[in-house]
Order: sequence, then C-alpha cells, then structure tokens
Amino acid sequence: MNRIDRLTAILVQLQGKKIVKAQEIADRFDISLRTVYRDVKALMEAGVPIGAEAGTGYYIVDGYHLPPVMFDRSEAAALLTGEKLMEKHSDRSNHQQFSSAMQKIRAVLRGSDKDFLESLDENIAVLHDRRSNDEQEFPNRFLSDIQAGLANQKVLAVEYYSFYSDSTSHREIEPIGIFHMNSSWHLIGWCRLRNDYRDFRADRIKTLHLTNQGFDKSKRITLQQYITKEFEADPDQPSLIKVRISHDVARWLGQQKYHYGFVQEKMEENYVEMDFLYRSLSYFARWLLMLGKHAEIVEPDDLKIIIRQQISELSEHYS
Repeated sequence: MNRIDRLTAILVQLQGKKIVKAQEIADRFDISLRTVYRDVKALMEAGVPIGAEAGTGYYIVDGYHLPPVMFDRSEAAALLTGEKLMEKHSDRSNHQQFSSAMQKIRAVLRGSDKDFLESLDENIAVLHDRRSNDEQEFPNRFLSDIQAGLANQKVLAVEYYSFYSDSTSHREIEPIGIFHMNSSWHLIGWCRLRNDYRDFRADRIKTLHLTNQGFDKSKRITLQQYITKEFEADPDQPSLIKVRISHDVARWLGQQKYHYGFVQEKMEENYVEMDFLYRSLSYFARWLLMLGKHAEIVEPDDLKIIIRQQISELSEHYS
C-alpha cells in the first residue's frame, strides 16, 4: 500500500471508532509507531481535525466527516457476499438493516461497478440449512433489540420456549454477548430467574421487550470468558461423537440434532446410532443428560467421564 492510500485508510479507521490507539493503526498496516505518528501529523497538516489523548489514542473532532466513501470492486463484492450470508444466517431485523446499508453502498458506486455488482449478484447463492417447520412459530426478529441491550446495558424481558421441556417461561436477562454457531444465533446472559448464566437461542424467543432497567456489566463475566469456559476444546478440532438413542426419543429430537453437529445416523433394531461433530464435550454432555437412560455413549470415553462428573455434581447439589 502506498502512503496516500494508507493515509486515506487511517482517516477511515479514525472515523470508525471514538478513540483509536496508535498501536491499533500500527498493527493494521504493519508499520512502526514512528510511522504512525508521522502519518497522523501529515493528516493534521492537511486540515483534518485530529485530537490526541495522552496514553489513550487519537480521535476526530465532532462534526468532521469525509465525503461519501468510494468502494472498489473487490470491496463491493465482499459486501455483497456478506449480504447473502446475512440473508440466511441472521434474523429478519438485521437482514433488513443490512439490505438497507447495501442500497446506500450501491448508490455511491461508479456506473461500471454497479453493473459488475449486478451481474455478480445473480451468481452467488447461500442455501438455507435444513430446518423443521416449527421455525414459523417464532418471529426471529429480535437481534437488533438484543444488540441495543448489549450496547446500552439494558435488561431484556423475554418469553422463551425450551425445546427440551416443551414449555415457555418468562425471563429477565442481563445480556453479556451473542455468538453464531451451528446455524443459530445465541444470546448469553445472566438469567435472573435461574440466578446463573444461560444460553438462549435467539430463534426460540417468542417475545422480547427492551426494558429501561440498567445493570452493571462489570459484575458479569465477558462473552470471551464465557466461551473459554464452555468450549474448552480446540475450536479447530471438533470431536467425533457416537451415541445410540432409542427409536422413540430419536424421532422426538427433530432439528435439535443439527444444533449439536449431527452428521449421519444408522438404523438398528433397538436403537439409532448417530454421529456428531462437536467442539465442546462439556456442552454436548449437558444436552445428552436431557435424554437420560434413552441415550448411550459409544465414543469417546472422555464424554462418558464428563457425564459422570456432571451427574455427580447434580447429585451433590440436590443432596
């Protein structure tokens, strides 16, 4: 990247955050801190109102804006791909907002680049994962409200459907983060009803209300701490799990098995043997406990050990 392009990119980076540390700029462009200082000084001499806080970082004075940013073809193509993914892997609220943002992006493209994007649009597809018809029972449009609750530290009042118990409950949740896994968005938060951290699938929320109740996020663990605790296995090395499940319960599982990395199944006379690929044995064990004596672990042995540990903890808790 030549210096002119880098200066423009630094200016865009400064506009993207309230405060940007010099080290962030250095890391992004693989340059030294001394070069960062020279580049920022060059922008200031060009008339860009950049302020600095000692030990904190740089910021652009309120009221200053760049003219509409021009995207090149590769950037526009990447955003188009993102729009396709959002359409299938996000809820209705975020999909609508992303589509609106893409319309604004298309508006600032050059004519030839608009033609390029239009022709590319017809040749990119993201197929929907296999899901059961019960998706239609849930609005699946609350991700934007959840994000607002996260950003503003507001309690969420939800009506949540539990697939395992086939029941609906009302919860007040202090949100700490969201993540996407196995084709579903998950809301992680402190559940005031259970007085513990819980994982709520966003597409199992029947109603959601963003309350005016605030909470102190510093008293809760971070999303990264939660993920580190719950997903101990190497994220690049999912475990192969073989489980034998009785026919009656196997029919009841429905789409749950896809949520836990279902790969294939083999029908036997007295059971169905199912293969799964899943990253966290601890998390998988919690789900398997719901099936009780109707499930038998074939492999791995580590999963059997974890199940015994969790049963022992439950026994001690209720003794």
